[in-house]
Amino acid sequence: MANIGFIGLGNMGGPMAANLVKAGHVVTVFDLSQQAMQTLADVGAKVASDVIECAVNQDITISMLPAGKHVKGLYLGEKGLINHLSKTSLVIDCSTIDAASAKEVGSQLQKAGIQFVDAPVSGGVAGATNGTLTFIVGGSDESFSRAKTVLCDMGKNIFHAGELGAGQVAKICNNMLLSILMAGTSEALQMGIDNGLDPKVLSEIMLQSSGRNWTLELYNPCPDVLPNVPSSRGYTGGFMVDLMAKDLGLAIEAANQSNSATPMGALAKNLYNLMQNQGMGGEDFSAIFKLFSKQG
Repeated sequence: MANIGFIGLGNMGGPMAANLVKAGHVVTVFDLSQQAMQTLADVGAKVASDVIECAVNQDITISMLPAGKHVKGLYLGEKGLINHLSKTSLVIDCSTIDAASAKEVGSQLQKAGIQFVDAPVSGGVAGATNGTLTFIVGGSDESFSRAKTVLCDMGKNIFHAGELGAGQVAKICNNMLLSILMAGTSEALQMGIDNGLDPKVLSEIMLQSSGRNWTLELYNPCPDVLPNVPSSRGYTGGFMVDLMAKDLGLAIEAANQSNSATPMGALAKNLYNLMQNQGMGGEDFSAIFKLFSKQG
């Protein structure tokens, strides 16, 4: 078992930290939300007064933050953890950020003798709660092997995508495709409804046909087709539109840097930006179904 500092206890980070406690690790947590820290304290975590106390003398420090600027500020800022982490420690950043920021943070930490991997996640809040997340890791073979020992306590699929930043690139490729699939699935279902089909029956037909995909099978965007998915509870409790729009922005940025053609990704980004402009940023990303619904 390891001594772990966990920074960032949002919808994903909180359940992830709780699973580490359940696995028997000694976990110290920090978040700007006192309530979030109390929730972890209630399941057995230690609470730190600041990020330095959370990270100092730990075997592993894990962060789950909103954007690249927050990750760089945490580790490389004026009071950055680079000046406080043990030289034998490992940093696992699970935030979804731009690859350039991940490479910058990782390179600077490595120069200081501190191991680092970028390990963004897929699987949503349910995956974080149930310990079934997919981790997509960038870093050296040695750092990956060490990180895997604790990532396995938070997820069931652990992939080594390549060197520093590779985890971030793979994650945004996945989420770009996910957004496209969700938009296309919503379009197809609504066209069927408009032409008199039952969406449950149509979903069953497509699931046994060539249109089968993850969004249709496990995260159906049409209300009341599947139980216990965001669309069936008012598009709440899932992966927010704001987060999908952020990830699509990272994808388009990466595409521009590599001169990659991503016309479908660009269209998906425009659709999710439209949802934000319509005040839907806090809803689950499957709420894109409402853009096509005549009752939307």
